[in-house]
Amino acid sequence: MVAIVLPLVLFWLLNSEIDQLHRDGMRAQAEVLAERIVLQPDGSLTFNLPDSLRGLYSDAYGRYQYDIRDDEGRLLFSSHRRPGAAARRPSETISGASVTRIIDGKPVRVQVAEDLAHRDVIIDDIVSNFFRRVGWITIPILLVLLATDIIIFRRAIAPLWKASEEASNIGPARTHIRLPTKQIPREIMPLVTAVNHALDRLEDGFRVQRQFTADAAHQLRTPLTILRTRIETLGDGAARQALLTDIEAMSRIVAQLLEIAELDTLVLDPGETADVHAVCAEVVGAIAPLAIAQHKEIALKGTDGPVMIHGNSAMLQRAIFNLAENAIKFTARDTAVEVEVGEDGSVRVRDCGPGVAEAERDLIFQRFWRRDRQRSDGAGLGLSIVRAVADDHAATVAVENLPGGGAEFTLRFRPAHPATSSPSPLAGEGGAPRWRRAR
Repeated sequence: MVAIVLPLVLFWLLNSEIDQLHRDGMRAQAEVLAERIVLQPDGSLTFNLPDSLRGLYSDAYGRYQYDIRDDEGRLLFSSHRRPGAAARRPSETISGASVTRIIDGKPVRVQVAEDLAHRDVIIDDIVSNFFRRVGWITIPILLVLLATDIIIFRRAIAPLWKASEEASNIGPARTHIRLPTKQIPREIMPLVTAVNHALDRLEDGFRVQRQFTADAAHQLRTPLTILRTRIETLGDGAARQALLTDIEAMSRIVAQLLEIAELDTLVLDPGETADVHAVCAEVVGAIAPLAIAQHKEIALKGTDGPVMIHGNSAMLQRAIFNLAENAIKFTARDTAVEVEVGEDGSVRVRDCGPGVAEAERDLIFQRFWRRDRQRSDGAGLGLSIVRAVADDHAATVAVENLPGGGAEFTLRFRPAHPATSSPSPLAGEGGAPRWRRAR
């Protein structure tokens, strides 16, 4: 609307400037001619037009005319060749001005006319005057128009920015999020609706996959328990021990599958906090027998006091337990695994193993990935659980090799202010983890 009105206003202002400039010019000419009227001693009037102006009002030039009349309308002097001929009347192409001068107590009217068909000679004056007089309003109008366009554009795309922020939060663990449809422009609404429908179908697919994993794990636990019971009734021997070892490995895989299924269906309460030092102490105490059985040690280092972070104790315990178990698996015999808790909410687990190649540092966190496919002591699920817990807690997990050999896994959590923290129960203290299911 402003883009249409502004040119019209400018056009009106330009025409007004042209008309005003023309009127001023005509009036100035009439005043110059009025000064040339002289009263003679005998009471008559004479009109002395200098040679410099005669050509301007000549018929040969054909642009300007003048008539000088007395108070009764009688023609006294004229630029026409024929005395007594009247000046041309104003028309669509003729315009002029008049001034009145009092001479010997009597008014004398001077009329000046211009042929508008030859106005282009004053275009430079018109343009310069126009921009000088209307520039002060034109520039602010353009600035207001620009600011208005920016405001309208920002308000129009604000819902799209919000939708893009929501889209960035969508992931395998947050499939319930949908793009907002409130205040979305009508032109974009079909696209947003189609994306939400696609997300509905993806969520259904994820739900079926998660349910299958959970059902399969639950169905496997009962046969494994029965098989273990029957094997334990067998006589002592190497075959019985090998079978029990295999059953332990299979049970561990089933337990990890159940953990993955649970992580995929749970969302952390944003206000929940946990003492990561107490969690690490619980893990070290629980896994120490496994380390001792393999002629290895495990030690808890770092700060001695509570370290509150945003998170759930039960889920943190699972992640740190898997890191510690993985470190014990790969560390050398008669060496130690260290679990260090930092005051900034970080947890570092160090081992004395072969380290992790740089090309494999992202692969080791994928499900079912194993460097050595010939080994049967794991399914490659432990570190994927660590990554899943870190993602749910908005934490980071990284791995790097130590200068003296071995690897160091680092989990970094968000510290919680002590005054606002409400620790969640540890898995071994009888309290159920406070989680809410994702919708």
